[in-house]
Amino acid sequence: MHTSERLSLAQIQAFLNGSEEVGFKGRNRGEVYGWVNLTLRQQRYDALKRSERGLVRRYVEKMTGLSRAQTTRLVTVYLRGGEVKPQAYRRCRFPVRYTREDIAMLAGVDEAHQTLSGPATRKLLERACHNFHDTRYQRLARISVAHLYRLRASRAYRERRIQYQVTRPTPVSIGERRKPEPQGRPGYLRIDTVHQGDQDGVKGVYHINAVDEVTQWEVVEAVEQISEAFLLPVLERMLAQFPFRIWNFHSDNGSEFINHLVAKLLNKLLIQQTKSRPRHSNDNGLAESKNAAVVRKHMGYTHIATAHAQAITYFYQEHFNPYLNFHRPCGVPEVVLNAKGKEKRVYRWYATPWEILRQLPDVARYLKAEWTIAQLDQQARAKSDTQAAEEMQEAKRKLFARFQARRSA
Repeated sequence: MHTSERLSLAQIQAFLNGSEEVGFKGRNRGEVYGWVNLTLRQQRYDALKRSERGLVRRYVEKMTGLSRAQTTRLVTVYLRGGEVKPQAYRRCRFPVRYTREDIAMLAGVDEAHQTLSGPATRKLLERACHNFHDTRYQRLARISVAHLYRLRASRAYRERRIQYQVTRPTPVSIGERRKPEPQGRPGYLRIDTVHQGDQDGVKGVYHINAVDEVTQWEVVEAVEQISEAFLLPVLERMLAQFPFRIWNFHSDNGSEFINHLVAKLLNKLLIQQTKSRPRHSNDNGLAESKNAAVVRKHMGYTHIATAHAQAITYFYQEHFNPYLNFHRPCGVPEVVLNAKGKEKRVYRWYATPWEILRQLPDVARYLKAEWTIAQLDQQARAKSDTQAAEEMQEAKRKLFARFQARRSA
């Protein structure tokens, strides 16, 4: 950037008026700063009036392409009596306290002791200096644990000693390890699988059991295998059978539920996924107890071939699940504290899952759009409890007779 002569303020004003749509930019910072310093000196910026200063500032901004804030900083440097020029970058460096010899001694200590923890290594350095009077460790004896780890990451240390660690398995990040807290709201499911035994090395059918923690509303389905191709459609059907909105899906750490496909399905339905914690066997205790008291009690322990999965699913949907939720009473736990402050669950009230759901405050806001209280009441009163149980038992006898006939054939 060059200026052959000093422009007057009137010429600068005319130039700005005639170049509103034109922009300028310097080639490098040194050239720009030198031109700004020369222009401010030629215009005698420190002696100008306020309005004239504003004119010169706009002229500098136009010619250099600098922002208003940067132009203000350069003008301030000039007014303070300094020369407007680029400042050489000087990196802030702390004084070196530990030499390469110190780092080499640290590497030697780590090699001899197989790289102990930071506090343990610092104790070794202190003992070497104070207990065994080795003056070479005077500086290292005062090192902090944090700085010790920084020295281990330095190039000088790695040139002296390199330690390799084998690849460790990455923990599965699907689901959160915690116990769900429904706080009296339905829609917090506990889910588990029940295997119907092996025979001659052939796997039997699997039962998928999902129970709501608050209302104990239960949905059971059967599936041939617990791979993704079989399990995902079953899970979608099960979630659709609950009359209320599902908020949480809790399982153990089995791979049938802790996988990316199930996580994708739950994310699509805006359902949070959690899993049981280690050493907390009660996290999924409700589903485990229902496995024994409901599924095993009615389906038994003997082998059932996977070919019957569809027939079992039909039995569950048409007879078994309605019986469980509208006609089979469940014990509702009440938590009380004994004299020692220990929690104890007592069962003073027995009710069907629909009765438990019905007595919740403002139950209508928990229901899905396609369900109403009147519809659920009508389904609950369509049959008596004993009549529904007898029809369920008759359907179950026909189902097991079908198993026996196929086994005989």
